[in-house]
Amino acid sequence: MTSKQRAYLKGLASTLNPIFQVGKASLTPEFTQAIDEAFNTKELIKIAVLKNCADDPHEIAEMVAGRTHSQVVQVIGKKIILYKPDKKNPKIILPN
Repeated sequence: MTSKQRAYLKGLASTLNPIFQVGKASLTPEFTQAIDEAFNTKELIKIAVLKNCADDPHEIAEMVAGRTHSQVVQVIGKKIILYKPDKKNPKIILPN
């Protein structure tokens, strides 16, 4: 992913509200599966890491991205933005 594409996705994600929250239990298989299922309807997902989660947001982002075959767009503070294009019908067209 180029920096131009990343900047474009960051702009789109700035208006999104987090649809998942990582809490004290951190990453569970059910949590990862729920995110993977969310990629069936959305291409861009924002995740909030709560204060009671002891894990580093960067590590969480890399683990979730690896398990869901998505890409980390940005980790800023306790917010994670992930992108996974729809293979059949992409809704977000990235600039070249």
